[in-house]
Amino acid sequence: MKTKSLWLFLCVFVCALFIPFQQTQAATDGYLQKVKDQGTLVVGTSADYPPYEFTVKQNGETKYVGLDMEIAQKFADNLGVKLVVKNMNFDSLLVALETHKVDMVISGMNPTPERQQSVDFSKVYYSGDQYMLINKKDLAHFKTIKSFKNKTIGAQTGSLQYTLVKQQMKNNEIKGLAKLNDLVIALQSGKVNAVAMEEPTARAFAENNSGLVAINPKFKVDAGQTGAAIAFPKGATSLVNAANKTITQIKQQNLINKKYIPQAGKYMAGNTKSNSILNYWTYFAKGIEYTLIITVVSVFFGFALGVLFALMRLSRNKLFHWLAVAYIEFVRGTPLMVQVMFVYFGIGAVIQSLPALVAGIIAVSLNSTAYVAEVIRSGIESIPAGQTEAARSLGMSQKLTYRYVIIPQALKNIWPALGNEFITLIKESSIVSIIGVTDLIYQMQLVQSATYKGVVPIFIAMVIYFVMTFSLSKVLGYFEGRMKHA
Repeated sequence: MKTKSLWLFLCVFVCALFIPFQQTQAATDGYLQKVKDQGTLVVGTSADYPPYEFTVKQNGETKYVGLDMEIAQKFADNLGVKLVVKNMNFDSLLVALETHKVDMVISGMNPTPERQQSVDFSKVYYSGDQYMLINKKDLAHFKTIKSFKNKTIGAQTGSLQYTLVKQQMKNNEIKGLAKLNDLVIALQSGKVNAVAMEEPTARAFAENNSGLVAINPKFKVDAGQTGAAIAFPKGATSLVNAANKTITQIKQQNLINKKYIPQAGKYMAGNTKSNSILNYWTYFAKGIEYTLIITVVSVFFGFALGVLFALMRLSRNKLFHWLAVAYIEFVRGTPLMVQVMFVYFGIGAVIQSLPALVAGIIAVSLNSTAYVAEVIRSGIESIPAGQTEAARSLGMSQKLTYRYVIIPQALKNIWPALGNEFITLIKESSIVSIIGVTDLIYQMQLVQSATYKGVVPIFIAMVIYFVMTFSLSKVLGYFEGRMKHA
């Protein structure tokens, strides 16, 4: 008995020593102090989820609004720092958090057990049922989960709703997309029969579109999966504790129901009244500007590096040759989207200050380099060997031979293929929108979110891309004609 008492005393003593130590470590994990030192709270979100987060146009500028943005602003104010919002695809948010591109994620995210293995969550700040958005003409047919048998259900990839549909609607085909706006477009065009989303969001879309209606199909949801919480990096206990204090204040004052949701409703109503596409021409203009910046810079570096790698591949130096072959084959064998994400989230994890625009330009430039290198190599090899022999017999060095004899003739031969690569680059640059670069596709998605119109912004973006590519093809055709004349 005394032995047991002694062991109990020792356990209590050790715990008494360990708990304060643990609390001290939690308080000094550095995350909260880092935010205060940098003077900004960088928040990741996917602004296509009203009333949680969406966009409005104010004085020609994009403003992120909604329930989550109000909470984020309140948290930033309590910390005495400036709020900075990074908008990206929902399924990229946790990657951005884990690679420290953002300090926290607030995007109507459910604290599921799977996510809790990778990140830490605050207390739940808002709870809502899981609903379905359907076309009003189908209201008589769809009531519960069973009534959707053998139908196609849409859900945002990486979301709780995607998991619920997959687990509880096994007789259905599930269609997952990164953007909720795209799913709503699919619903309106008959590509899916319903879209799973949280109750407030489903009601928001239904209230702003007379052809849609929100229903509760009675999903079975575990208590630990319900509600929205703020995600933080694993081990960021100091930030979690600070966020919980803010959430407690918000709940005590009932700010969500009294202020935040009504304010979101006003913004949504304002969007509905002024949702003419003409009001958002500045969005498309900004998208064109960034698309052209990415394309022009990527063409310059892609061509310069392409020449270098083409010469390396043709070099007799085995090291240079195999380095060029390895680079070109690797880049051509991997998707540009993966390369963009690797540069931003992978290299960006090491270089924390790497902006999304710079990361996008680097990825697109390096991708273009591989294709340009092969085009230039084929052009050089198309020149008869006699040209080189004649130049060398006249006393020209290899460098001069390439500069004045081989390259000019090769450039004339490959100009159409090179021009095609430049035109393709304008279109491929749209992939950088996945990391939040404000190119044309990114801006188009903002217009979709703000106007609740899906197809019209897509058509406008198509026309703009056609104008840009057609204009460039005419310019390239002019220089091709001059080369033929020469």
